Amino acid sequence: MVERIKVNFEAVEAMLYFWQTTKDKEKVSEKYLNDVADMEGFKLIYDDEFNNESVRRAMSAVSNREPFQSKNKKEGRFWNNNLWMMEDLEYTDAMIQPIKKLHLDSLVEELNKYNGNADYDTIEVFFVPFHTEEYIISGNKLIINFFRVRPDFVDENTYIGELEITEYIKEKIKELLKK
Repeated sequence: MVERIKVNFEAVEAMLYFWQTTKDKEKVSEKYLNDVADMEGFKLIYDDEFNNESVRRAMSAVSNREPFQSKNKKEGRFWNNNLWMMEDLEYTDAMIQPIKKLHLDSLVEELNKYNGNADYDTIEVFFVPFHTEEYIISGNKLIINFFRVRPDFVDENTYIGELEITEYIKEKIKELLKK
């Protein structure tokens, strides 16, 4: 039975610092890049093509304003999306604010009706800026690609794909509970 849903956006906060600092033409240390690449949220998305060195290399190229030689599509997309974030930090902030205000405890009762025999008492929802995937499920963790968060300034909702963010998370947690 699911008892709580935790939201983790530490990777986004670390990247926000990186984007702001880099846009202001200040340097971030190599240690900072390594620390970000070693964050739990990032570790959850690593695979044979995309790993901590991919994150570090792409961030270093962005920070140093150097050309980036991606080894694959995932690295290239990650690098490109980081450049995009720095173009309009107000839009980036509009992506972040709804995540900071997410309260998913209201979903617990509905999810338990859906699957009261869930193997996990805690579900963790991570927001991580990453590459080509929209989300990844790993055990009791739902990792959502922050770059896919889309604020709508007309109706003041926030979306991922065609779904409002809370509805999107609920659907993906249901998928997690089926596994």
